[in-house]
Amino acid sequence: MKKVLHISKFYYPYFGGIEDVVHSIVTEMESDYEQHIICFNHENSGTIRTTNNGIEIIRVNAPLTIASQPLSLSYYRVLRNEIATFKPDIIHIHFPNPLIGIYLMMIPVKAKIVVHWHSDIIGKKCLYWLYRREEKRILDRANAIIATSKQYIEQSLPLQQHKDKIHILPNVVNEEKLQLRDGDESVIENIRSRYAGKKIVLFIGRHVPYKGIDILIQAASYLPDDCVILIGGTGEQTANLQKQAAPLGDKIQFIGRVQDKDMRCYLHAASVFAFPSIDRREAFGVALAEALYCGLPAISFNIAGSGSIWVNQDRKTGLVVQNIDAEEYAAAIRQIIDDEQLRAQYSAAAIEWVKKHFLKDQIHILPTVYNKC
Repeated sequence: MKKVLHISKFYYPYFGGIEDVVHSIVTEMESDYEQHIICFNHENSGTIRTTNNGIEIIRVNAPLTIASQPLSLSYYRVLRNEIATFKPDIIHIHFPNPLIGIYLMMIPVKAKIVVHWHSDIIGKKCLYWLYRREEKRILDRANAIIATSKQYIEQSLPLQQHKDKIHILPNVVNEEKLQLRDGDESVIENIRSRYAGKKIVLFIGRHVPYKGIDILIQAASYLPDDCVILIGGTGEQTANLQKQAAPLGDKIQFIGRVQDKDMRCYLHAASVFAFPSIDRREAFGVALAEALYCGLPAISFNIAGSGSIWVNQDRKTGLVVQNIDAEEYAAAIRQIIDDEQLRAQYSAAAIEWVKKHFLKDQIHILPTVYNKC
């Protein structure tokens, strides 16, 4: 049985788009490969080794984070020792994770390297200028590169010279997390009644600038009073966003971190999913695919080179509108919530679209990628 070492920034039970994808890959391939995982410890409780379903996980302490990059001097030693003792046939590293890419290039390895390219590094010009040569070394060294959509490849400058070794593997949704269970219907009705039966526009995600939550709040001023926007999640912008939303009163509600056990119920309780990300740092949109899986039509912005314009099919699974246009965004929301027949049409198409493109059976291409290395 071949050995695969997965390198991810974090790993389950940490919840994030990339981390969900890595967990799906590891789970789907556990009977075919011997797998280990190395990542940063999201709890900052030292470096620890644990197992999950028989898979060994090394979580490395990272006492500091700068520009979204956890920092750890000890990671290099831990990674070098893990490669020496585990002796992987394949190292599957998920990017962006600049520091660990540099560490990996410092270690002589016989293993094949698969780079899983989730996103370019965007918005960090000075740091990226220092890193770009190392990034090129990593891509040159890679035996295979995985991208999440054709749309992203076409606009990604770092990937342009490596198209001959790129494979497309869309991010996938975790069906188990999203399938309704006994008792969920009453929870869904409770959510709806909590907001007096108003039409719910739901956002769930990190509160960071590229998510465009400030544009969503601007759009709220154009929406009728029988509509409420629920903003789930937390982040660096939460306090400022709450101040921005304050003049709108009850029209916008911040509901904090939504746990997995509640996520599916909120998605089924809502009428529209708001996905207002504004630039290519939103490379795909796992949360977007999850909403569509639950039959929730989505409104997203037209971001050139982002896979999100593929995930949410304009006028099929929802609507895609001109980027950073709050008034047009609000008009799209109104179009769906005011036309139940249209909403039902988009809902049915969304479910079929996700089942065709974004379920775990897509992961079957990975053994082919590994074998071609």
